[in-house]
Amino acid sequence: FIRETTAVDHPTYQLSRLAHAEGLVVIDDPWSILRCANKIYLAESLAKAKLPAPHTEILTHADLEGNLHGDLSFPLVLKVPDAAFSLGVRKVDNEEQFHAELEGMLKESDLILAQEFAASDFDWRVGVLDQKALFVCKYYMAHGHWQIYNWKAEAPGRQTGKHETMHVEFAPEAVVDLALKATKLIGDGFYGVDIKQVGDRLMVIEVNDNPNVDAGVEDAALGQELYRRVARSLRRRIELARA
Repeated sequence: FIRETTAVDHPTYQLSRLAHAEGLVVIDDPWSILRCANKIYLAESLAKAKLPAPHTEILTHADLEGNLHGDLSFPLVLKVPDAAFSLGVRKVDNEEQFHAELEGMLKESDLILAQEFAASDFDWRVGVLDQKALFVCKYYMAHGHWQIYNWKAEAPGRQTGKHETMHVEFAPEAVVDLALKATKLIGDGFYGVDIKQVGDRLMVIEVNDNPNVDAGVEDAALGQELYRRVARSLRRRIELARA
């Protein structure tokens, strides 16, 4: 049961692959790491499944030569494909910022995602295990910032916004249902689905493998029962493998 931020170029992925190859039960499994770490894969999978998500375009070095194209308009968000914890994500408000940020980000990756910007006070996070909703949180934006994390804030208390955790049965059914549909594109592991709500419109922002479970935050509703469910999932998987 991996409790470390995963990445394809990180020892966690190597460990996950080795454990799976040895026949061990693994959460996070290697294919979940691969799929969730690639935002281009996620964007294309959501589009193919016709699940609601921000309008997305894939940009390359050729896009440095002209103006913004497609159906996108400012402001918009630029992301490197393997961004995590709001790192590698930039908001641009005009052509000048767009070209400056894109040029810098293309030094990290040959492909960059450009997504429509949707302002909201909070994002939904639905924890899913074994294709069942485990917890639901509201993550509010950091003070005076457009993201949940603001790593540039000088005061540590302002680097993240407040949170609100609820039992699954008290969360909006449409939010939970959308999260479950999104995780079925990835697998049956342990995921955190980020969903943005603007009015009545719901959009899947991303599906994260290895989601946060911090004491007093994600476990605030279920308490120790959350960890028992994870343990029972591991036991069930081991028994199925033995059978």
